[in-house]
Amino acid sequence: MPTDTNPEPWRDPRLTPAERAEALIPLMTLEEKIAQLVGVWVGADGSGGGVAPHQDDMAGVEWSDVIAHGLGQLTRPFGTAPVDPVAGARSLAASQAEIVAASRFGIPAQVHEECLTGFAAWRATVYPAPLSWGASFDPGLIEEMAARIGRSLRAAGVHQGLAPVVDVTRDYRWGRTEETIGEDPYLVGTLGAAYVRGLEGAGVVATLKHFAGYASSRGGRNLAPVPMGPRELADVVLPPFEMALRLGGPRSVMNSYSEIDGLPVAADESLLTGLLRDTWGFTGTVVSDYFAVRFLQKLHGVAAGGGQAAGLALRAGIDVELPTVDTFGAPLIDAIKAGTVSEALVDRALRRVLTQKAELGLLDADWQALPDDVEGLRLDDATSRDIALRLARQAVVLLRNTGGVLPLAPGTRVALVGPVADDPMAMLGCYSFPLHVGGHPEHGLGLEIPSLREALDALVPGVAYAAGCDVSGDDTSGIAAAVAAAEAADVCVLAVGDRAGLFGRGTSGEGCDAADLRLPGVQAELVRAVLATGTPVVLVLLAGRPYALGAEVDAAAAVVCGFFPGQLGGQALAEVLTGAVNPSGRLPVSVPRDSGGLPATYLSPPLGRRNEVSSVDPTPAFPFGHGLGYTTFEWSGAKLLGPDVWPVDGEATVEITVRNTGERPGAEVVQLYLHDPVAQTTRPVVRLLGFARVPLEPGDGAVVTFTVSADLASFAGVGGRRVVEPGDVELRFGRSAGETVAALPLRLDGPEREVGHDRQLRPVTRTTPEERS
Repeated sequence: MPTDTNPEPWRDPRLTPAERAEALIPLMTLEEKIAQLVGVWVGADGSGGGVAPHQDDMAGVEWSDVIAHGLGQLTRPFGTAPVDPVAGARSLAASQAEIVAASRFGIPAQVHEECLTGFAAWRATVYPAPLSWGASFDPGLIEEMAARIGRSLRAAGVHQGLAPVVDVTRDYRWGRTEETIGEDPYLVGTLGAAYVRGLEGAGVVATLKHFAGYASSRGGRNLAPVPMGPRELADVVLPPFEMALRLGGPRSVMNSYSEIDGLPVAADESLLTGLLRDTWGFTGTVVSDYFAVRFLQKLHGVAAGGGQAAGLALRAGIDVELPTVDTFGAPLIDAIKAGTVSEALVDRALRRVLTQKAELGLLDADWQALPDDVEGLRLDDATSRDIALRLARQAVVLLRNTGGVLPLAPGTRVALVGPVADDPMAMLGCYSFPLHVGGHPEHGLGLEIPSLREALDALVPGVAYAAGCDVSGDDTSGIAAAVAAAEAADVCVLAVGDRAGLFGRGTSGEGCDAADLRLPGVQAELVRAVLATGTPVVLVLLAGRPYALGAEVDAAAAVVCGFFPGQLGGQALAEVLTGAVNPSGRLPVSVPRDSGGLPATYLSPPLGRRNEVSSVDPTPAFPFGHGLGYTTFEWSGAKLLGPDVWPVDGEATVEITVRNTGERPGAEVVQLYLHDPVAQTTRPVVRLLGFARVPLEPGDGAVVTFTVSADLASFAGVGGRRVVEPGDVELRFGRSAGETVAALPLRLDGPEREVGHDRQLRPVTRTTPEERS
């Protein structure tokens, strides 16, 4: 540590960020400390003159009073109302200058924005929703996307992005299923970690959310209690967070709104401190989900007032209250002065906040408010759109294709019907700026978002169109026109699904939970009527969750699925329908046949599947990992490289050869599953251990090899410890969770072995060209 006299050692870049934080904390008053632990929700001024507090949350509060002691965070200056990106950046810089000038220490605010489907700002590229990330099975592309998002955020003066969501979906009725990557913890963790690497690599703080259990709510209802046992928590919910932390390196975590077994996560010290920090070694900041601290009082009833709620949250491990100053304001100050909350908890949180600000350069003497080259700021450029289009293309899933109805043959008379066929908003998730903010029609979308109809018209001449019905509601008056259009066509493309929104303003999205998995409104009636025409039907599902399509799904000639594929999703879908793109997406969630037996994902033990003791059959119409294309692949030569004895502290290596036997280039997704038939606790029939996306030219082949640590066979045992248990298992190569191509039996050998946080989290995967003799 430098020893020369420095009146402001916390600005000294020769000190570590932690040392700089320690130098500053003793100099601060209680009010100055707490000011660093809160955000203020603001909206940027379109003139570039500064930001203003969000009026609904800060009515009657003067901006000068808010920043008098400093400010921890600025909440969503770009994501509150439409503002030109350049003007927004100038406005943000002006406000940062005011914050620096207003307080004794001149510390800028840390700025955060939503970024799940791209920078949630006007005129910013909207990428496919996370379920589409899962469908791509392509961590490299997800990392590339996140790096591009991070570049945009940083260029605008934003320091932290509130993504990714690494919740594992457990009940498709939950409205926020669209925000999850899928129903498998390994897939979610792998792609979540890739997103983190991309965002953090761009210099932006990634925020894992929602830690933990949020997607496991009873009945699929938002914020409902989570009736989850410790083994489900350990084996399904926590692994993606652990993977993203270790393999990605995020610097922030956001708590879940949920309670688990009666204890709200925002007040759970064992989870937010004991597990996250003491066991996993996380050193970054924990930020509250919006209003979560006040919810301890208002919704959970575990605090009598704001001061008690703030004390519970700080003690549990929450460092920053978002989105705006509330319980961490006057209620916390009063509680500390009354002696009911220790100031040491404030200092602990402050240490983490200031350390992160030092890492971001916000304590540097030469920090500048206005980013470089702000006049050239463009949030929707050709590079961003190219990434969005490539991801959308890879995420389209072809579920069925009977009789070769797809791709559409040249000269085919096509009818396009359905409520989402000509709706650009059907491409977007609820955290995209146009849908998340909304309410500003005078500004327009700020983007070109072609609908499926527009995109298909550009490739297929003379397409007839009829909406048939709305996404929701009970108006059936348009069905007759849709039937007539189908009857006059050689093929009918029928597009049904969701419209994303917030808190009841959509059929998918936050607060838009479903009572069951039937298509919303009268769309099922439309599907039955069009199928009854006898015209071959290509059923296109554009949605934020998998819907139970019922027995009617068997009558469709083809079924195509797109999970909110982003601003260029219409183009991607049209290219798949016409054959310009060979589909290669795989389902990140199962598609149910009907709503019975919910909730159920593929991660079910034997009694969670079809059996003789229940009249409800939960077998999906299409299983996790399923997807077809316009070429064919031959799998052969599956084998174990080495003995069939797998030491409980060792590795097993398996390989398989995949060959493109069709006439056009394509990509196969090789999936590796574990089957553990006898264990001390019930286990899923199969669970994903690894995967490889393998692009191949016609006639080419590749050898895919997985080296699997026995750590990956571990699970939470009877005593709650994570163990590798000796016994017979199988490593299965599959095209999906429901289609095994080859099963390789092994025996895990040795004494039961406990594993911890340092265990291996993924196999070593290699893909090499096939050597042809």
